[in-house]
This record gives sequence, structure tokens and C-alpha cells, in this order.
Amino acid sequence: MWKPSVCTKDCPDTCGLLSKVEDGRITKVKGDPDHPFTRGFICKKAGYFPQHVHNEKRILTPLIRSGPKGTGRFEPIAWDEALDRVAAKIKEVSAEYGPEAILPYFYAGHMGMIQRYAGHAFFHKLGASRLLATICGPAATAGYEATLGSGPSTDLESVVDSDFIIIWGNNSLTTNVHAWPFYRKARKNGARLVVIDPYRTRTAKEADIHLMPMPGTDAALALGMMQVLIGENLIDRDYIADNTLSFDELARRAAEYPPEIASTICGVPASDIRELAVAYGKARAPFIRTGWGPARQLRGAMAMRTIACLPALVGAFKKPGAGITRLLGGGPSNLTRLTRPDLCPEGTRVVNMVELGDALTRLKAPPIKLLYNFMSNPAAVAPQSALVYEGLKRDDLFLVVHELFMTDTALFADIILPGASFFEMTDIYRAYGHNYLRLARPVIPPVGQSRANLAIFQQLAGRMGFEEEVFSLGEEDFIKDFLREEHPSLKGFDHEAFWQEKAVRLNIPANPYADGFNTPSGKVEFFSQTWLDKGLDPLPCGQVWRDPEGGNKYKLELITPPHHLFLNSAFNEISEIRKMAGRAKVLINPQNARERDISQGDLVRVYNGRGECSLYAEVTPDTQPGLLVAEGLHWPGFAPGGKGANQLTSQRLTDQGETCAFHCNLVEVEPV
Repeated sequence: MWKPSVCTKDCPDTCGLLSKVEDGRITKVKGDPDHPFTRGFICKKAGYFPQHVHNEKRILTPLIRSGPKGTGRFEPIAWDEALDRVAAKIKEVSAEYGPEAILPYFYAGHMGMIQRYAGHAFFHKLGASRLLATICGPAATAGYEATLGSGPSTDLESVVDSDFIIIWGNNSLTTNVHAWPFYRKARKNGARLVVIDPYRTRTAKEADIHLMPMPGTDAALALGMMQVLIGENLIDRDYIADNTLSFDELARRAAEYPPEIASTICGVPASDIRELAVAYGKARAPFIRTGWGPARQLRGAMAMRTIACLPALVGAFKKPGAGITRLLGGGPSNLTRLTRPDLCPEGTRVVNMVELGDALTRLKAPPIKLLYNFMSNPAAVAPQSALVYEGLKRDDLFLVVHELFMTDTALFADIILPGASFFEMTDIYRAYGHNYLRLARPVIPPVGQSRANLAIFQQLAGRMGFEEEVFSLGEEDFIKDFLREEHPSLKGFDHEAFWQEKAVRLNIPANPYADGFNTPSGKVEFFSQTWLDKGLDPLPCGQVWRDPEGGNKYKLELITPPHHLFLNSAFNEISEIRKMAGRAKVLINPQNARERDISQGDLVRVYNGRGECSLYAEVTPDTQPGLLVAEGLHWPGFAPGGKGANQLTSQRLTDQGETCAFHCNLVEVEPV
């Protein structure tokens, strides 16, 4: 029997799935041909979901640590005993140190709206330290919104009418593959495809034009384009006059970045910058797809803010097929009945998840004494992981982990609670790469003794004596409440189809900017008073901030973009995928390799002042001189020496959004 489901991984596509179920087991997963956006195909990774769900390494019962931390020695215990121990420890820590000595750590291991936020009410009621969940996207969001405002952006489905497509910092064939058919259709109609990315990704290899700016220089490249657009009068002056603020100030700033100057900053030849700008300005319907790469720099918000100015200069927002896409989906978002922020005591301490290493090793008054981890693997994904490991090893830190597998984080747990897979739970899913909403119910019973997040937190709340209504409701109660919200995107919503587990389109126009912009002025803001009030440069700026800890000691820049067969740290648990992915590698340009006596396949040590890891050298012109690329994430436990690439990344925060600057690292490399 084939049953409908939804992929819950942290990917914009949020694919419709069909799962073949035989005798209570998933034997095959394929794409749902009835899904309007994902249209019946899935990425290579998703085809291995049966091996994920029914993996011989899956944790099927609660576990209690029986050996030193990190050794992986555990013994099974009953659910009641496990929950009793966790509740008792929470009470003990709260009584001795106060509830702020407890820190939940979570992120996007599951993207369903109920299960992802199922712990919020519990920790709010408890008074635990609040986690600022900013590790991924807020810098990009802050920059984009400073120029264009909040809300969904240009619908990717409309790109079929574009004649000039720029994919900027997004490896679509790896991280947004279901957008590709729309690009392909546009190209069949004559569109040209440009990719802007520091190295030659799978997507870049398919482009008509590939520009390779050095990391952190995207704003300078965009300003160089602006100078040409304005200088050669390739702009829509009527649109600018009616729909933007402070064009004259922007023009003066752009004049500081002619292609010759921008080239010295970003490393792209001045002639290429000029040609790109002219082609963009002359296009009938130019479109930009932004990724997360440009924003994972110390000035990441500024990079996104600057790129977002380009469509308004050429009047792209009034042209079918043109515009810019960052996030889609939008829709109703009031989850307060589930999350209950009103239960959180005023003034409760906030801890940024990017700074977990500092929180576990340096935070005082009170120190973190209990870490509650779910939907994340911080030992692999958190920056400056040497500090994270130092904190996880603390004998006085009680670590609770909800997990399906013995991850690098779970190895340090005191109690492990077996989590359910998304095939074993009910949830509602909205995407950030398309405008469809969908329900998914369990396709199989829980495997072993696994339980969903909501069930676990409801049971813990009972042990803590919490009596609020939120702790007695089920998934469908919250979903019905969510769909009752009066939101324009639900106008005409097909509730019957939704409850039949069909993908239902939200009432979001293909061009949400047709009626204005959700900025303070209602216009595109080339000058941001909001940023000026914060003491920031109110205009786009091409200044580059490098890794300040590098000095002159470390000569190479390192970025850590997604591997084609992993998603963050997910899919490492599947042996077949690990085998296909191969050894953990670092891409190095032949020039840099010769200078360091590194040959193809050598085991090398990549290091800086924060840490080191060992990787195998892939000597290739796919990356440029001065740039190392470590596609990931491989679990540290599977890497040579047991250390991952996040040994090298920093806890420093971006200019806005308090996000991790994952792609801003100065390092060196040498043969082992």
C-alpha cells in the first residue's frame, strides 16, 4: 500500500512523498506526482528513507549512561524510569541553581510546525534559559527585509517567464532541486542562466555564465553592477521614482564601486562585472534567486540587503517572470497556543545557540547545568566545536537527548529518549521554497519504543505538575487552531483537500510586491532609517570583514557549503549514503596545493587558532586560489581523527540577525 507523506528535512522543497508500506515497514519511498511543486521526483537522499527508518543502528528504547561520557556505553531503561529521572533532575537543578541553569537546544531536524515547536511551552513554563535560534537564516532575513520588507518573495514557479536568471549563492541542484525544472523551462524559452558562487558547484557547471567572487564580497559585486546600471542608464527611472526611497544617495554610493574597484575587492574581472550588469539591465524579465551563502559572513546581512536593491533599479517587480526570491511559504504563523510565550517569566535569560561553546564553558550566574537537546546535533553542527566538546564532557552537566541514532552529541548523553521519525507522527508542513501547505499523518506505527516530541513533552509536563491546557492537547487540536487564524493567505483555502493530505496552495500572489513593500515606508528602501537608528550604515556598502582571528598567520579562506548527499548532519546514519559520499574532503586549488606540497588524495591537516581537522585533499580548479571548500557535514566520528570542519568555524555573530558566519574562516593547510 502506498501512503502519502511529506519530507520534513531542512530543505526549501518540502517534497510530497509516497511511502510503500508492507507489514508495517516502509519498503520504498518515491515522489508524489500530485504535488504541484515537487511533481513526483525526489532527491537521491530521500530515496534512502527506508534505511533511515528501519536502520539497524536506530535507538529503539530509552537509554541511560553506564560509562564515562563520550564512550557510548549505555543500558536500556523503561520509559517511566527515564522520564522520572529527567523530571527529577530538572527539579534538582532548578532548586539549587534556578531554572535558567537549564538550556534547551534545538533547531530544524524536523520542520513540522507542531513537533518542531513542541517543547516551547514546557521550557517557557519551566523558566529555563531561552534559546535564540539564529544559527542559519536570520542574517539573510534581516538584510533582505531592510530593503524589501518581510513576507514571501517572488514565486519560483513564475521564473518560467524570465529571460535572465541569476542564482546567487545557492547550489540549486543540491539544495533546491525542485526549482530546476522551472529554470530549465525558462532556458528552453531562451533564458540565460548565471550562477554566482565562490566555487564550481554542480549548479555552476550547468550555467551559461559562472562568476566566482571570493567569500564575503557579494555586496561589492552587486554595487559594481549598480554603478554600471546607473552609469549606462539601464534603469527604470519611473519605477524608481514611484516605488523607492533615496535613489540619489544610492547612486552616490554605487559611484564608489565602478567595476575596476569592485573587481579588486571581489576578484571577479571588471569586464565580467560590466557584462553581467549590462545583460541584467537589458533583460526583459530579470530574476534573482538568492541563497544563504552570501549571508554566512560577518557582514552577511549587508550582503543580502545590497543584492536585494538590484530588482528595483530595473523595475523587475512589475514584469512577469522577474523579481527576486529569498523565502516563500509565508501564511498563517500564530502558534502561540502551542508555544505559550506568556508562560515565560519576564526577563528570562536568552542564550544564542551560535554561542553554545561559550554557554557550556564560560556562562555564569547561573552556569548551564542541564542541557536538553532535540532536533539538532550540536557536536557536529555548532561552530567552534572544540569548546562545544569541552562543555559536553563536563561531569557536572546533565545532558538529555531525543534522538533516533547515536550521534556525536548523543555519545555524551546521560539519558537518551528514542525519538520518532516523521513517518511515525502527525504534523502540518509549510515550505520555505514554495507556497503550499500540507498535512501528514503516520504511515507506520512507532518503531520500537520511539515517541514524538509532543508526546514526550506532554508526559514530562505531567511529571512537573504543569496544568495548563497546552499540556493536554494533541497535534490535530493545534493544527485546527492554526487553520482558524484569520490570515489573508487562508482566503479560499481548501480545507477538505488539506485534511485528505493533499498539498493546498496558500493565497499568496506570484508577485507579492505588486501592491507595495512591507517596509516602514511601503517602498523599496535604498536608505534604511531603521539601520541608521541602530548605528549601522543605512546604505548598501561593499566593505569586507575578514575573520579577525586570522591575522597574517592563516592565508586561506574556508567555506563549508552543503554536500550533495548530506543535509546539515542528516543522512550520515545511512551507511550506503556514507559510502557514496566518500571520505571527508577539502577542495584546494592546484596553485595552493603546489605551494604546500599537497598531492591529490593526501590526508591534510586544516587548522587555525580555534581548532583543527583532518581531511583528504581534492586538488581541483573547481575552487579558486586562496579558497578551501569542505562540503559537509560529515559526522566528526566518521572523519579522520574524529574532528569535523566546525572545529574551524567561529562563534562570532553577523552584523544583523545574530547568525553564525560559517563561511568566514581564515585557515592554513599542510600534509599530515
